[in-house]
Amino acid sequence: MKAIWNNQVIAESNDTVVVENNHYFPKDSVKHEYLQPSHTHTVCPWKGLASYYTLEVDGTQNLDAAWYYPDPKPAAANITGYVAFWKGVKVTE
Repeated sequence: MKAIWNNQVIAESNDTVVVENNHYFPKDSVKHEYLQPSHTHTVCPWKGLASYYTLEVDGTQNLDAAWYYPDPKPAAANITGYVAFWKGVKVTE
């Protein structure tokens, strides 16, 4: 699977985990040069507290377009260390 935004591959892995129709990529498969930490957090009742990254490619930002669970609840332990994408990021094979 690949995550593509602004004509750049942001992440690529054969080891994604699908949860609620979202592909979660292992952190080591994500190109961290495109990620900027965000102060945004949301709460999922069964996964826990989510943290976000803003993507920046060629000077263009996509605010809070990637998220992860730094310390997920036990029901979502399988996505520990994984990152997912939305807001126009194309996830494809």
